[in-house]
Amino acid sequence: MKIVVLDGYALNPGDLSWEGLNALGDCVVYERTPVDKIVERAAGAWAVLTNKTVLAAATLAALPDLRYIGVLATGYNVVDVEAAARQGIAVTNVPAYGAASVAQLVFALLLEMCSQVGHHARLVREGAWTRSPDFAFWDRPLVELEGLALGIVGFGDIGRKVATLGRAFGMKLLVHTRHPEKYRGQAAGVDVAFVELDELFSRADVVSLHCPLTSDTERLVDARRLALMKPGARLINTGRGALVDEAALAAALNGGRLAGAGLDVLSQEPPTADNPLLQAENCYITPHVAWVTGAARGRLLAGAVANLCGFLAGLPRNVVNGVDPTAPAVS
Repeated sequence: MKIVVLDGYALNPGDLSWEGLNALGDCVVYERTPVDKIVERAAGAWAVLTNKTVLAAATLAALPDLRYIGVLATGYNVVDVEAAARQGIAVTNVPAYGAASVAQLVFALLLEMCSQVGHHARLVREGAWTRSPDFAFWDRPLVELEGLALGIVGFGDIGRKVATLGRAFGMKLLVHTRHPEKYRGQAAGVDVAFVELDELFSRADVVSLHCPLTSDTERLVDARRLALMKPGARLINTGRGALVDEAALAAALNGGRLAGAGLDVLSQEPPTADNPLLQAENCYITPHVAWVTGAARGRLLAGAVANLCGFLAGLPRNVVNGVDPTAPAVS
């Protein structure tokens, strides 16, 4: 069986092992695959694994031997899952592998905005404290998290982990989810106020986005919702860049409407040089690294191997497009 990994570098730049996939068949790993090389490299493959390499309907149609696509991520919008289903190609993802790491970065961004550790450490290195007449030196307002309202949009594995950390900091929890009935009365929701989306934006001191990107959620955070937010509130996005209208957010930051934004994702990655958020006031951007801890990537790779093993054994896991293993010949 031929297995092709189209873009393995992001998941495994050399610190993890592909041994689990190698044991399942003839595995070829490419660090990156440009669009014009996908069909050539995946030709004859029974299974293809992809992280961000897009597998569109036309590409799938040119791969008649393909029966399995393993997405090396939780989000699977890089694959035309309906076209795959029509061809009898199963598509799997790996949910929940990065919840702890993503939630950790949410608070790294929030603490940087509120405690200004990087900024003040840099000033100390530059001699500002040495020149200060006082024992304590700061030049920006510092903010305590306890008692602030944390608004969480989406209450899946990551959203719930963020709630756990927010609770530990003494924050009040506001949540918007499509299915609040799943959580009311449970431990995860015992001190959570489930509210409508506009109410969350108007009441929260911090809004953190953890919902999937769909046609309904694209530009969820637009100029209207930004205008609902409290003056001095903060926005965090570790979900998908297109959840946010970037021009509207840049305007809100540059106009002093918001105190800050912490973003690990942008609508185009890498961003173009003219992305307005790159120069926006009080905008803290990290280069899509929330999922990159060694622990999270190790779980992701193990989950991808387990998905393929299960499918081959007739025990499918995490199939997102409804295709069951129909036992095509594996060679």
